[in-house]
Amino acid sequence: MNKTDLAFTSALEQAQLIRSGEVSPVELVELYLERIQQLDGQIGSYFTVMAESAIADAKAKTELLSKSNELPPFFGVPIAIKDLNPVAGVPCTYGVSALKNEIAKYDDGIVTRIRHAGFTILGKTATSELGSFPYTEPTGFPPTRNPWNLHHTAGGSSGGSAASVAAGLCAIAQGSDAGGSIRGPAFCCGVVGIKPSRGRVSWAPVGDRLSGLSSNGPIARTVADAAALLDVMSGYVTGDPYWLPDPEPSFLAATTQQLGRLRIAFTTSISPVGEADAVCQQAVRDTVNRLEAMGHIIEPGCPDFSGLIEPFTRIWQSAVGASGIPQEVLQPFNQWLLAQSGTAGDYLRAVSHMQAIARQIVAFFDTVDVLITPTYMHSPISIGAWANLNPEATLQEMVNWIAPCPPFNASGQPAIALPTGFDNNKLPIGIQLVGRPASESTLLALAAQLEAAQPWSQHRPAIAV
Repeated sequence: MNKTDLAFTSALEQAQLIRSGEVSPVELVELYLERIQQLDGQIGSYFTVMAESAIADAKAKTELLSKSNELPPFFGVPIAIKDLNPVAGVPCTYGVSALKNEIAKYDDGIVTRIRHAGFTILGKTATSELGSFPYTEPTGFPPTRNPWNLHHTAGGSSGGSAASVAAGLCAIAQGSDAGGSIRGPAFCCGVVGIKPSRGRVSWAPVGDRLSGLSSNGPIARTVADAAALLDVMSGYVTGDPYWLPDPEPSFLAATTQQLGRLRIAFTTSISPVGEADAVCQQAVRDTVNRLEAMGHIIEPGCPDFSGLIEPFTRIWQSAVGASGIPQEVLQPFNQWLLAQSGTAGDYLRAVSHMQAIARQIVAFFDTVDVLITPTYMHSPISIGAWANLNPEATLQEMVNWIAPCPPFNASGQPAIALPTGFDNNKLPIGIQLVGRPASESTLLALAAQLEAAQPWSQHRPAIAV
């Protein structure tokens, strides 16, 4: 196998190659570090490359291979961590240039789980400032570019994680999603992204600052890889404010299960924004036709999201204040959000309002197993496209682009972004699958069914090969 093929080999297959002795952890880490050095200057997917610690970890794992038969599932497989999640001893900037020298004192809870699963951490991936933007262009850092077309965004806020996976700069990556921040970058970069159900993945050792809007989740090149990383990340930690039981069988096992006939709704229109563009509409229709041919029951339909924008925005704005980062070091848009955030009473009223709308959204699924929507309303924007807009206009552009994603952060339902094809600029496009609460297994089985019917992982950006 040549080096490029190895870099794009799935994380699960890499784990098997390590176990069989065909590849060593050191070889894999050195391969990715070499690719990062060659390519990431053009893409900007990493804020921090942990070369020294990654090589040391890989060497220790390579030595351990001959001494132990009890190895964790992803032993020696390289992974990247979003720079909103602390890794002990490494800078954690949250996309704020003033924090470039702030060293994290602890591992985030999911980082601990990822280490226990045997992964080797390659570095910290780029994020928008405080995760506030659906594109990754924080002041003081190079913009994160789309590996498929460097003039366009990789999305945000998990733009670095999605770009690094798409470009073969890591095997798999972690992201987080409070309004589409996993699904949007997955859409932009042509990879698989999962926003899990509320309570599936712990926020330990800290608390959840956004009333359940946000979740950590996987970004991968295949559905099976994403499912296996979700297995690693999931689980209750003592003191979590809400939680779900572990799946039985595992999420990875769900990708090989036979599905019965599902009742699937679809829409190309998101209230109150309107219709997606023609390319994103066609992605939905093509998927619907494919599922209908598989025997699923397909019908048009969508929950009513009217009234959600105002309370959702109010809660989202509060995250800037909750960060505790001084206003003067932030980008103008985040400064504006901070000024708009209102009182604690405003926040609690917004939470109550959002939860009432969320009940209506979830009730739609009483008679539907899955909903298919566009992931975003149009193709990835160009780098700097909204840089000269005032904050109010920027917010409106964001809402009009990411509209299909935030409702399911509000409702806490699981959602998966899947690639389906390309637009005229050779940029990936795709669809979003949304399930009932805690129904990741059904979504993963359906996503695997679609992936088998239309394989995607063989596609690679030209820059990456």
